[in-house]
Amino acid sequence: MSYADKIFIDMCRNIIENGTSTEGEKVRPVWEDGTSAYTIKKFGVVNRYDLSEEFPALTLRRTAIKSCVDEMLWIWQKKSNNVNELKSHIWDSWADETGSIGKAYGYQMGVKHQYREGMMDQTDRVIYDLKNNPYSRRIMTNIYVHQDLHEMNLYPCAYSMTFNVTKEKDSDKLTLNGILNQRSQDVLTANNWNVCQYAVLLHILAQVCGMKAGEFVHVIADAHIYDRHVPMIEELISREPLPAPTLWLNPEVKDFYEFTPDDVRLDNYETHPQIKDIPVAV
Repeated sequence: MSYADKIFIDMCRNIIENGTSTEGEKVRPVWEDGTSAYTIKKFGVVNRYDLSEEFPALTLRRTAIKSCVDEMLWIWQKKSNNVNELKSHIWDSWADETGSIGKAYGYQMGVKHQYREGMMDQTDRVIYDLKNNPYSRRIMTNIYVHQDLHEMNLYPCAYSMTFNVTKEKDSDKLTLNGILNQRSQDVLTANNWNVCQYAVLLHILAQVCGMKAGEFVHVIADAHIYDRHVPMIEELISREPLPAPTLWLNPEVKDFYEFTPDDVRLDNYETHPQIKDIPVAV
């Protein structure tokens, strides 16, 4: 049984049974028909995944691994804020007529800062430190930049990664661990999407830097299920989990900037049917 399924089922049950409702409160999101989109929420959800044991893709329904990797690379590798450079259309609602989402996500990853080693953006700084200062406690990124919020069409949800390297006992092999901080998450539409994205990122960075992937910790400040999603979640978590898939990364790729979605694959990925026609609050 996939451990990621167990984490997801337990989290959803906890939110539904012990969460608090925002019904009747002043909320920002609305449904397509203009009515307020209320949620059931839990504060401070923390989920841990051991990437050395299995890849954390849900089997309760399929996660489109190439699409979520494409989006992750759009942010971390292309450092783009234009939806025309992204294959999926999930960001289209927040884009202007040119395709820009403003100074958000990939834009912030590509902003160069002055370091003692020279000018580097956030992606390059992470890779530099993992290769040259692996035991540094300062290897992190942040795209929630307050001075630019007014120029973002959407405030970042997953906004910070912190990387930490450990050494295996009785070995010189290094393990790369990471913590993703997320201010807000729509559990049905985005939870496993984000988990898979950043699990792949850890695996890619580990391969690039001569390490192996270890623990991935996902911290969600506001984990919520929208009111119209509750019946879908109930049906989803009633399904029987299947065995976890195996991640394949192209072993020939050693440069972070050469990875493409085609270099990532899930083998033996058996899933239950997809949940269709999920309404999305904007």
